[in-house]
Amino acid sequence: MMNTVNPSTDQSTLVSISDSPSQEIRLDSTLEALWLYKVQVETTETGRSVGELLDAHPLLPGVIIVDGHNFLGMISRSIFWEYLSRPFGRSLFLKRPILALHHIIQQDMLILPKNTAIVDAARSALMRSPKELYEPILVRLSTQDYRVVDVHQLLVAQSQIQELSAELIRQQTQKQMMQTEKMAILGQMVASVAHEIRNPVNTIVGNLQYLNNYCQSLITVAQTYEQEYPQDSREIAQLKDEVELEFLYEDLPSLLKSVGLASERIKELVNGLRTFSHMGGTTKKETNLHECIDNTLLLIKSRLKYGIEVVKNYGEIPPVNCYSGQLSQVFMNIISNAIDALEDKQSREKVQGSPLQTPRLTITTSILNSQEVSITIADNADGIPPEVQEKIFDMFFTTKSAEKGTGLGLAISHQIITEKHGGKLKLTSGLNRGTEFQVILPLEIDSLD
Repeated sequence: MMNTVNPSTDQSTLVSISDSPSQEIRLDSTLEALWLYKVQVETTETGRSVGELLDAHPLLPGVIIVDGHNFLGMISRSIFWEYLSRPFGRSLFLKRPILALHHIIQQDMLILPKNTAIVDAARSALMRSPKELYEPILVRLSTQDYRVVDVHQLLVAQSQIQELSAELIRQQTQKQMMQTEKMAILGQMVASVAHEIRNPVNTIVGNLQYLNNYCQSLITVAQTYEQEYPQDSREIAQLKDEVELEFLYEDLPSLLKSVGLASERIKELVNGLRTFSHMGGTTKKETNLHECIDNTLLLIKSRLKYGIEVVKNYGEIPPVNCYSGQLSQVFMNIISNAIDALEDKQSREKVQGSPLQTPRLTITTSILNSQEVSITIADNADGIPPEVQEKIFDMFFTTKSAEKGTGLGLAISHQIITEKHGGKLKLTSGLNRGTEFQVILPLEIDSLD
């Protein structure tokens, strides 16, 4: 929508000023977010008419010269008054068509498309020569449709964007520091809890073998007694029936075995928690990546119960010098996102009544070359759209709800891999083709020996 004024009686001059932009200045705002002036002056208009036009509209940065519908160029306010202030300027240009002044000036113009970002436009404007530094900018809306933008307004908008950028960086830094502090505190809590659980679990696991031996000895004594004294008294026979002695002979070893397996499971979980809790470690150490991945899978095993198949294609890779706790965090973030994608696909297929595909998570490790190892984590979900892939590692970017996602997981993972380990984190995805994250870690040459 435009506000239009026609000061010339022959309707050969058109002044149109865009309404106040409907949106506030943002980081990605373009020239369309600024005040745009459409000031068209026919070549037949006199210099006096242009001067009266500029006097009537003191905010106009300049006028656009047209011949009918054909765009010829621009004369800025400062250039116009500069030539009229020269000796004989008024007598030369006030009564003559403005085309005469336009031919003499031959002003260089900075013309930019309407979708140019304000930041890029300001950079282009400031790269001009000192003489042209504060000249207005032409915005091209179409082949023959141009608008004028005051460079002062452009620089003000750039300043606002710089303030927004600084505030965003401050907020991101603050949130990242809070997240890091939370993770450090969480790691300490997990390590403390794991340590407290580990002691009683070790006691149980350590004594289970003795308990198993004692029970076996008691069963042997009882069975030998029955063989030597087959005739029991009525009270003993009744007691055997009450305690179901024959069933105890069969079930007690199985019961002790199941307790042993459960204890070993708890022990594995505790060890996994202890490994995962060392995310803030300040020193690298030789780490078996397969154990690191297995510990991570162990911690989220409860989320893999609902039909998600895990395929491990482990290659022969040597230990890697790394921060094992931080790598566990990376694997946890990537695998958790893959599980979310698989669960979303399952839910949608159930609602649509589509044939259910077996959800699958494939983890592959291999030596990429003499200096790097590769870990790929792939799913067979619906994939990630291209416009999302471009922002997937950006801080605070997420497609999930506020309850499910913070937008920090993959951003922190990217930092851990690239900055902490000097590696690479790559994404390959396509619609209906699933998603694959590839972690590439540097491998010391002597570790290959």
